[in-house]
Amino acid sequence: MSKISGRKNLTAILSTVTIGATLSFGMGAVVAQDVTEDQILRALAPAKKPLTRGLSVGPQQTEPVISAEEGRFVQKIRGRSSRSLSATEREEIATLAKDKPNIDLEITFDYDSAEISAKSLSAVQALGKALISPDLKGSTFIVAGHTDAAGSEGYNQDLSERRADSIKRYLTDKYGIAAADLVTVGYGETKLKDPGQPLAEANRRVQVVNMANKTTASRQ
Repeated sequence: MSKISGRKNLTAILSTVTIGATLSFGMGAVVAQDVTEDQILRALAPAKKPLTRGLSVGPQQTEPVISAEEGRFVQKIRGRSSRSLSATEREEIATLAKDKPNIDLEITFDYDSAEISAKSLSAVQALGKALISPDLKGSTFIVAGHTDAAGSEGYNQDLSERRADSIKRYLTDKYGIAAADLVTVGYGETKLKDPGQPLAEANRRVQVVNMANKTTASRQ
């Protein structure tokens, strides 16, 4: 009992944040209020590959890289709630995300709350503007919540899901993004960014991943 109480006390001390911040495209740590729409756009830009046109000379066209199998999986999880995803599906999302354009954002919340803090609204707004830009609009995005290791495993899992869902609601309400284009998933404390420091701020983050090109997502 004392162990649980101690963990909850520690959670209260660390109450101001759930999500840490590092831009995955190598620009270093960026706090929520500093991240820009342009940074998010560049991080989430779909990977490209050249289209072979025989021996023709001239500029080659490009298209986003996504396999048929990945496309089928994306279609399977679109429109699902975070709590409906199985552990296997969550792991498959995490595996695919490693090779997809993604960004980690610091989004802060009040203690034991899924309400986005005022100081983090600029980051969520920058995200919304980026996702409705011509380059990204219509793709399917994963919004994955992560916590540190303070608190119980079940508590952290639920909290990560609620906070990811909160971001999704804001983006759909304020920017008109189709709900099916935003797939929320919670990982709680299971995928620490800094395993050596389980209570580190870097572990408290939300990751946004561009999972599919527009041919496998809804058009708006």
